[in-house]
Amino acid sequence: MNAAQLRAFHAVASAGSFTRAAARLGVTQPTLSGQVKALEDTYGVELIERRGRQLVLTTIGTALLDLTRRIFGLTEEAEQLLAAARGLERGHLRLGADAPYHVLSALSAFTKRYPKLGLSLTVGNSDALIRDLLDHRIDVAVAANLAPDSRLHMFPVRQDRLVLFVSKAHAWAKRRSVKPAELAGERLILREPGSSTRRVFETAMIRAGIALEEVIEINSREAVREAVAAGLGIGVVSESEFGNDPRLVKITLAEADLGATEYVACLAERKDLRLIRAFLELAEPAE
Repeated sequence: MNAAQLRAFHAVASAGSFTRAAARLGVTQPTLSGQVKALEDTYGVELIERRGRQLVLTTIGTALLDLTRRIFGLTEEAEQLLAAARGLERGHLRLGADAPYHVLSALSAFTKRYPKLGLSLTVGNSDALIRDLLDHRIDVAVAANLAPDSRLHMFPVRQDRLVLFVSKAHAWAKRRSVKPAELAGERLILREPGSSTRRVFETAMIRAGIALEEVIEINSREAVREAVAAGLGIGVVSESEFGNDPRLVKITLAEADLGATEYVACLAERKDLRLIRAFLELAEPAE
């Protein structure tokens, strides 16, 4: 098997674009396209369907991507292992977080200690971040209320709680707290189902016996904030993320367990890689 052709396929399938993949590999787009086509021709298969400007993996292409993630993930681990001998002067750490706020202090400390290392940050909900960890798309995840998983090494870094928030024009804007029963019949602006914020809130409502009747689902924290500011409904957010937006008012939900614990996690099998261990050591709270 031609390794260059396999890497070309992996780059295109991961990036979802020949243009982006070519830029990452430092080759021309025709070269990359030719390598993928040669791989397909060698084995008489179609790996990527070209639908206009959109690329769609075939069934066998999807299966091959799962394999190449593992192959090149191991290659990256080998590079990190060897880079440790140079005192972490080379390497690239891929972080994922459910909100930038939760990871910025650790990122700042990491860049100060290891200024020559590269960093990238992906923001997504907790479920998506765990999938990215398991698929070797990120090295470390920072996310809330993670369930125990033998495949992961994790530790808690922050205790938080959820709060409601409304626009200053809302009827509740001058209230400090409301009870769960008062949410019955109210329109709520919530994150997508994979969000830990939504999961914690819905669990608390089930325990309180409250049915959520009208929900607008938005898969972006910033968009949720804008929707609430526009008066479309009541939002839910971690208290530490609420910030100081003058358009919004924070309200405590009384008589409800809305506690949230933020965790740092990586694959258990990769926790001793020098690059990952360096970040874990900085992120782990002092005893």
